[in-house]
Amino acid sequence: MYRIEENGHNLGMRRFLMMENAGHGLADFVVGRFKGNLKNKKIVAVCGTGNNGGDGFVASRHLAGYGPEILVLLLGSPSDLKSEEARLNWGIIEKMDSIEIIFGKELTADTLKRIRGANIILDGIFGTGIKGDIREPHSSAIDAINSNARAYVVAIDVPSGFDPNNAKIHEKCVKADVTITFHRLKVGLAKGRKYTGPVHVEWIGIPPEAEKDVV
Repeated sequence: MYRIEENGHNLGMRRFLMMENAGHGLADFVVGRFKGNLKNKKIVAVCGTGNNGGDGFVASRHLAGYGPEILVLLLGSPSDLKSEEARLNWGIIEKMDSIEIIFGKELTADTLKRIRGANIILDGIFGTGIKGDIREPHSSAIDAINSNARAYVVAIDVPSGFDPNNAKIHEKCVKADVTITFHRLKVGLAKGRKYTGPVHVEWIGIPPEAEKDVV
């Protein structure tokens, strides 16, 4: 997928467009699942500083038009955002009164309570590139998501803590009700239903030519 995305970018399908399509597709899935009835819902997007977090920013922007109460929780500082496209999309939601933003490297008791009280949670903490131990505040965020038994949990690309290559778990893992992955099904996602829930593959506009010579 890294090579396919790079090839797509070189063909002119820029990563910013991929992120926009991924986030829009994610929002469309949530809207369809709730039949557009989001007005009284509390949505919390729990986002890391990588591109999964950026997908969460985009999805939150699109969902805002349906009138739910939206909180975007960034586990880190905006200055830690790893890509230009994530930073651009953060800059957009920063200007939106319809989205509440909390960021930082510590989770307060009130913030954890907000996660536990959400109706819908978007899990954008980790993507496919997780390495090493799961540290704070990410560990507590995963625990808080999993402790909310009533929320509909949507994993962005992969559940955080799940290895999409072999379905192994990094210490702990978000248990999602559904996983929205992008472009192609990752191998491990076919084996981890306990954590992924049903897996929906979202097309994000990468030309099929980008797959040429990719094994």
